[in-house]
Amino acid sequence: MKATELRKGMVIQMDGRNVVVKDVQVQTASSRSGNTLYKVRGRDVVSKQKFEASFKGDEWVQTVDFERRPVQYLYRDADGCTFMDRESYEQYTFDSEALEEELLYLGENLEGIYALVADGMPLGIELPATVVLEITETAPAMKAASASARSKPATLNTGLVVQVPEYLAQGEAIKVNTLTGEFMSRA
Repeated sequence: MKATELRKGMVIQMDGRNVVVKDVQVQTASSRSGNTLYKVRGRDVVSKQKFEASFKGDEWVQTVDFERRPVQYLYRDADGCTFMDRESYEQYTFDSEALEEELLYLGENLEGIYALVADGMPLGIELPATVVLEITETAPAMKAASASARSKPATLNTGLVVQVPEYLAQGEAIKVNTLTGEFMSRA
C-alpha cells in the first residue's frame, strides 16, 4: 500500500520487524516540486522499541495481515494490562509502556475495544472512537457560563487532562475523542 493510506492502528513491516502505527503526521511541502511527507511513529511488536520513519506519499509500505478480536479490559498490575478475548476467553497481557497512550482512556466496562492479533501474537489494542469518563477534579462550575464560553482544565478518572467548558462540574460524565484527546460533549 502507498504511504498516503497509512492510518493509526495499522501494522507495517520495516526491515523484518512488525511495527504498530501509533501516529501519522502529514507534512505538506511548501514548494510546488516538493513531496508530501508522512511521518510515522510506532512501536516494534517484539522488542517494544519506539519506531520513527518518514515516507514520501508515493512510496510503498509493506503491511502485515492481522485480525481484530473483540476484547474486554480486565485489570492492570505490575506486569501490564490484561484483556480477555470475548469469543475464545483467551487472555492477552500488554506491557504498560506499549499502551502508554491508550491507558488514559481505559476504564471499567469500556465497550468496543479490539486486540490486533497476527499469527496468534497480540500486537496492540484499538480503542473505540469515543469514551465516557468522569471529571474528578476541576474548578467550580460558573452559573452564568454559556456553552460557547471559555474552557478550563479538568482531570478525569483515568488521569487524562482535557479542556472542558466552564459550566461543567466535578462528578459529571463527559465524552472524549480517543484520537484527538478532546472534549466532545456531556455523556
